[in-house]
Amino acid sequence: MFSKETYKNRRTRLRQQVGSGIILILGNNEVGMNYKGNGYHFRQDSNFLYFFGISQPGIAGLIDIEEGREIIFGDELTMEDIVWMGKKPTLSDRAAKVGIENTFPFKELLDYMKKAAIAKRPVHFTPPYRHDNMILLNQLTGIKIGKLQGKASTDLIKAIVAQRSIKSEEEVAEMENAVNITRAMHVAVMKAAAPGKRESELAGIAQGIATGMGNGTSYPIILTKNGQVLHNHDHSNILKTGQLILGDFGAENRNFYAGDITRTVPVAKTFSERQRDIYKLVLKAETECIAMLKPGLAYQAVHMEASRIIAEGLKEMGLMKGDTDEAVEQGAHALFFPHGLGHMIGLDVHDMEDLGEDFVGYSDEVKRSKLFGTAYLRLGRHLEPGFVLTVEPGIYFIPQLMDQWQAEGKFTDFIDYDELDNWRSFGGVRIEDNVLITEDSHRILGKPIPKTVEEVEALRG
Repeated sequence: MFSKETYKNRRTRLRQQVGSGIILILGNNEVGMNYKGNGYHFRQDSNFLYFFGISQPGIAGLIDIEEGREIIFGDELTMEDIVWMGKKPTLSDRAAKVGIENTFPFKELLDYMKKAAIAKRPVHFTPPYRHDNMILLNQLTGIKIGKLQGKASTDLIKAIVAQRSIKSEEEVAEMENAVNITRAMHVAVMKAAAPGKRESELAGIAQGIATGMGNGTSYPIILTKNGQVLHNHDHSNILKTGQLILGDFGAENRNFYAGDITRTVPVAKTFSERQRDIYKLVLKAETECIAMLKPGLAYQAVHMEASRIIAEGLKEMGLMKGDTDEAVEQGAHALFFPHGLGHMIGLDVHDMEDLGEDFVGYSDEVKRSKLFGTAYLRLGRHLEPGFVLTVEPGIYFIPQLMDQWQAEGKFTDFIDYDELDNWRSFGGVRIEDNVLITEDSHRILGKPIPKTVEEVEALRG
């Protein structure tokens, strides 16, 4: 939790940007895993955390712009709650720590909203992503559940994105902490990987460090020999010599900020020649793209440069052919690099994705591509000081996609399908770091995490 002044300043700026009406930011509730009393790990809504700072289920924050009131609605613990969960600070005490003087029982929120409806006052809310909050918003506003997403306040969304996109010094410090916890996770996994081990053993090491040093993981762990499956959450395989293992995972620190790092290592102590060639090409794309980063540069252009680097390198290996720029312009490279170069990161691993990816990652000047692969780029807009983003190029050999494109005769001027057939079982390589955009350049967050071939092999030895 930050200082009282931090939260008050954030809400003041939000109030000024939205201008009029009522701003309603709902917190999250507990969610049953297999029945109500056996809940998933509770995670507060990130917008609520940013403006109200309290990690507690069953509460809502309201800013009444005209009346100048800030209220948290929620219920104090009963004696029964205390018996099962122990004594906790009162809601009013927690609210005071974030500069909120008014707390009311949760049931009074409905009365407040009814009065607002009678007065025909605008109510600004963010797009709901949990069904219980969809039902609650329906009760509070009368808007049909199926229409809530479309009725979310564009003014509020833009105001939140404008604030949360620019990380303060204290936020950057939190993110650096999250990356350093993530570093410990990756180094431990890189050291422990060995033939005969299950992926689940390594995932357990990463999970244990994330829980012990922080608030758990910031997203489900990706740790797999099948690196060509971009979001592979299966950990059932036993590792064998000759395979690569791709680990994409990060910690959420105790103040809820995310780390998101990817490293790829050989199951053996050293890379094979073919693995080394692909790995070095991905590393070249990552390091050269990071070196480009500065304010004013469109991240979409950085993604396209990564695509050109990858295409040119694959051409030198005999997997691609023809004019590199033309191949990238038409999207032939996406057979090997079918995702975006990166995304914003902060309180969310894909920061503010609940508000709408195009609001966060694009602008009036930079529009999302419709081309396969490039269309998955979550961040394309011009960079600004205070942005924190990921840089994560990769090369993947996806047999199903290879077969489909070859059967359709796609990009035969740019892809050597005969040579490609020899790479069907390769898997995938991705390398990722988290980068802060500074006033005139950039800075990689956290202590360095081994990523050159020499560093990785030294750690594996």
